[in-house]
Amino acid sequence: MTNFSEILFSLGSYFLLIISVVLITLRRPPAWKLIRDQMYEIGVLSLPVVAITGFSTGMVLAAQSFFQLSDKGLASATGLMVTKAMMVELGPVLTAFMVTGRVGASICAEIGTMRVTEQIDALSSMSVNPLRYLVAPRFIAGTLMLPLLTVFSCVMGIIGGYLIAVFYYGMSPNSFLDPLPDHISTFDMFSGLVKAIVFGIIIITISCFRGMTTTGGAAGVGRATTNSVVICYTAILITNFLMTVALNNSYDYINQFLGGAHE
Repeated sequence: MTNFSEILFSLGSYFLLIISVVLITLRRPPAWKLIRDQMYEIGVLSLPVVAITGFSTGMVLAAQSFFQLSDKGLASATGLMVTKAMMVELGPVLTAFMVTGRVGASICAEIGTMRVTEQIDALSSMSVNPLRYLVAPRFIAGTLMLPLLTVFSCVMGIIGGYLIAVFYYGMSPNSFLDPLPDHISTFDMFSGLVKAIVFGIIIITISCFRGMTTTGGAAGVGRATTNSVVICYTAILITNFLMTVALNNSYDYINQFLGGAHE
């Protein structure tokens, strides 16, 4: 019963942190320099690992798709399968995983170290709001950069799949590319970007929350960092499933909305 109460207390504190950060951001955003530095840290420095992940995933998808479909006369669907999978599912999820491992752990360790060494208390004593100074810039940067990194990962995945299908398996470029305009919809792009935004919020807020609540010195920082990564991975997977079901169930409404916006 005690553990259940602690879980409920932690969840309540976590959602209060999200609400507080959103309100702080809307009332008076943090300094642009802080946001810019975090955008560079979260976005630009993550490009190499995201590129490698997207490119290799696209190559594997193309190899498996062509191998499974060629003897059934469906090899021309290889490009469509690679693009759909990268845009809707694998692009957002794998990008979120890479950012969690590279950025989320770093954020939790940095803020956790500040907590156990009482630097956060020192900020408060100097009338500096720790949420505005430490959490809000990361929140804004993560929300903005995750969709951009996801788009980059998808592009790299499609390039990787194209290279394998065309130059290794001998598909014609037209066979790979021609089905895409007919079967890739605005809904697919919308789904991937919405997931990326939500994953960005999850990664940053969980990492910051675990860092802000760290106790126990250096060992506590290590435990908090490990827990934050595991919790982020679990939350991403569960949220991905729930969002996939919700978006698919809302397909007609979203398509109507996107069509109206496009017109």
